[in-house]
Amino acid sequence: MMGQARLDYMKDSAWKRGTAKKIDNLPPFELPYAKDAVLIDLVDPDVLPDAQVNFLEMIEVRSTLRQYDDTKELSNKELSYLLWCTQGVKMVMQTKTIRNVPSAGGRNALETFLYIRRVEGIKPGLYRFLPLEHKLLLVSDAEDIEEKICSQFSTIGVANNAAVVFLWTAVYERMDCMFGERAYRYIYLDAGHVCQNLYLAAQTMHIKVCALGAFDDEVLNQNLGFDGENQFVVYGAGIGK
Repeated sequence: MMGQARLDYMKDSAWKRGTAKKIDNLPPFELPYAKDAVLIDLVDPDVLPDAQVNFLEMIEVRSTLRQYDDTKELSNKELSYLLWCTQGVKMVMQTKTIRNVPSAGGRNALETFLYIRRVEGIKPGLYRFLPLEHKLLLVSDAEDIEEKICSQFSTIGVANNAAVVFLWTAVYERMDCMFGERAYRYIYLDAGHVCQNLYLAAQTMHIKVCALGAFDDEVLNQNLGFDGENQFVVYGAGIGK
């Protein structure tokens, strides 16, 4: 029965419309940025440490921590490691990027924004991760940017204490161009994959994570300059030591 249902779905016109756009007018793999944008170098993935772990033990001890030591910073290397493990690009192909986390069709519709509070050598502010360059782009270091971002989460104590707040946002057309009406489903599944990679990668470095799924969508999107339809916040996480 399930097999027939799947077959019927594959024949549906909505699916055909989605797949018919695979090679035409594909959106870029990364949002564009100004030539004079401020870019921050991250430690190159090729020189990141190869953590030796007991995988079963790591799965068993993985946990959520909501309070962090506000005297301890993350290093550039640690942040680079977490970004590489969650959105690092291994290969760029004509219609997709192959990254360190699964994504439907290799479309990788997510962009990673970071409110950085305590990372060695990086000024507090809002940044965007550029996965193709493996760099950070400064979005805003305005005095009120912390309040605009962190106060929108219901678990405000985590957001206000984390060394870094991860914000995963979806560029809808990047998934819609291939999958049509199923794009939303795949975007949210992809966000789960990315956050789980963050939990596991952080565990190897004794960094703790708290996923943040409850926030004021409308206000947070507005504060980030998103329209809530073509680009919108999907998920977040606070990290620290």
